[in-house]
Amino acid sequence: MKINQEQFNLLRKLNNNPEASQRELATELEISLGKLNYVLNELKKKGLVKISNFKKNQNKSRYLYLLTPKGIAEKTQITLNFMKRKLQEYEELKTELENLDSEEIKNVDSSNNKKS
Repeated sequence: MKINQEQFNLLRKLNNNPEASQRELATELEISLGKLNYVLNELKKKGLVKISNFKKNQNKSRYLYLLTPKGIAEKTQITLNFMKRKLQEYEELKTELENLDSEEIKNVDSSNNKKS
């Protein structure tokens, strides 16, 4: 299943604060309330979140947004893939820097030998 960055960000926010209002979530994610509602409904259609009212709350417009087991698994897999990519990028950069350092050392050594 493919989810976009906005959907992933919303999954993370809902995981941390399932009682947040749509207005709070939209503000935190810096998207419009309409966009948030659309993204939330897409996650619901994919079976990644469950939306329910607070039964005992006087304000029946308050909802609880829970990640389903499928939503938790998807969020976890995306996070793992992200971490793997970043680790690979780190290793590649580390190798590049090591190669640059060894080239610089050779250049310094060769210029010192020419001076002698």
